[in-house]
This record gives sequence, structure tokens and C-alpha cells, in this order.
Amino acid sequence: QVQLVESGGGLVQPGGSLRLSCVASESTLDSYAIGWHRQAPGKAREGVSCISSSGRSTYVAEPVKGRFTISRDLAANTVFLQMNSVKPEDTAVYYCAARNTYCSGDPRDYDNWGQGTQVTVSS
Repeated sequence: QVQLVESGGGLVQPGGSLRLSCVASESTLDSYAIGWHRQAPGKAREGVSCISSSGRSTYVAEPVKGRFTISRDLAANTVFLQMNSVKPEDTAVYYCAARNTYCSGDPRDYDNWGQGTQVTVSS
């Protein structure tokens, strides 16, 4: 099973930007859809964005549409989440996870999870 490691979280001011990275343990990103999810304190985990195994299909959740962008670098086995114009409500632990081929916005559809990276949006 592919192992995933997130990085790039931290403290950012409202309106600022942050780029999260998800590095896979092996060169299999073209076999997996990779999704970014988040979980705020006291709330359920929710899907944020996803890129399919082909890279031709993406999913972006409505609360972050127009602000967050997902991309990948196959040579580096890495999927990125570019977060722009962040808001305090974006504060959460962000996780990446893998599933076969196609994207899903439901975290329950994913099998392999990273350990998460904390994003805090505050002035």
C-alpha cells in the first residue's frame, strides 16, 4: 500500500496563502486518485479537493472553490494543495489520502491516509 506524508502546514493570516504537499512512498500516483481532506475541532472530516489517477479530473469542494487548487508532480511523487485567500474557517488538520483511480468527495471512500498537517488561519 502506498504511504503518504503531508507537509507545509502552519500559521497564516487571513487572506494569505499556503501550499501543502503530499509525498507518496512510491511512483504510483498515476494509479491512485489523491484527495485532500480536512478536519476542524469538533467537526467531521470533509473532502476538500481531489485529483484522479489520470490527472485529467479534479474535484473541488464548494467552500474552497476559486481559492484552492490541486496539482501534482509525478516525477516527485507529490500532490500539492495551493491555498489562497485563506479564511479562519479553513483552520483544520489537513490530510491527504489515496483511493483507486477516480475521485470522491467522501472521506469514507479512501483507504490510505497520511498523518495530517495543521493549518491555522489567524491574525
